[in-house]
Amino acid sequence: MTSPQALELAYRECEAITRREAKNFAYGIRLLHPPERRALSAVYALARRIDDIGDGDEPPEHRLEGLAGVRKQLGELGELGAHGEPGNDPVLVAIADARSRYDLPMDAFDDLVDGCEMDVAGTTYATIDDLVVYCRRVAGSIGRLSLAVFGAAGAPGACGLADDLGVALQLTNILRDVKEDKRRGRVYLPASDAAAMGSPPDLSDDGSLGRLVAFECTRAEEWFERGLTLLPLLDRRSQACVGAMAGIYHRLLRRIARDPMAVTRGRVSVPASEKLWVAMSCLVSPRGAVAPAHVEGTS
Repeated sequence: MTSPQALELAYRECEAITRREAKNFAYGIRLLHPPERRALSAVYALARRIDDIGDGDEPPEHRLEGLAGVRKQLGELGELGAHGEPGNDPVLVAIADARSRYDLPMDAFDDLVDGCEMDVAGTTYATIDDLVVYCRRVAGSIGRLSLAVFGAAGAPGACGLADDLGVALQLTNILRDVKEDKRRGRVYLPASDAAAMGSPPDLSDDGSLGRLVAFECTRAEEWFERGLTLLPLLDRRSQACVGAMAGIYHRLLRRIARDPMAVTRGRVSVPASEKLWVAMSCLVSPRGAVAPAHVEGTS
């Protein structure tokens, strides 16, 4: 059985990964009570590991081997039972403990691995429905894991709404990174939408890309509208956490929507001071997640 000291060190490592790597999510995670904050940091740390393997610079076959290795580790972790010994890997040590405390749906990590395998394979998407499958795998999966930590997984409709909010967040990520992804040979925006907006499938024309980005911003707003109805199903601290995470991404989306061509000129972001304001305001009212229509600018 893992010693209390080893468990403490494992969670500290996961929290350090979250602070260092989770540029937007960390603001929300900080608003949770310590046990839930630690558990969600463990979830993020493992998700980050999976993402990093899928996004790495190694040849595709090596990345697929790496993802298969994580899938095997998750399977072995499941076979250990609630009190099994997960070894010395701090992230897996923390995940094993969080699973025993919060009944994490471990199959959600398999969904994330599936999504990252789609990235490695260079999957493209003909329709928005095809893209939504990917978004649910790579982002909705984290929403479902988070619900377990929040103690709301059994609330009627909660899992579906967490998936919807995950789609909103992932679509926003895709719009922000559309040019960067293109340079890496990845195209996520649906080919049918590109055709409707007069954009070539490879998104090589920046002028028509602006029209396509504007169109997809409208789609993402609709997913936010549905996903944010999750908030009333959560307790106060969990509402604040989700509200802060969603609020930061919603403000990012609004910045892109007001100037769709900005994504062709550089990386659009929300200033750290504004992120902090969103997080603090969500402690008062989680509906601080909704960005006002007048939000402007990039940084």
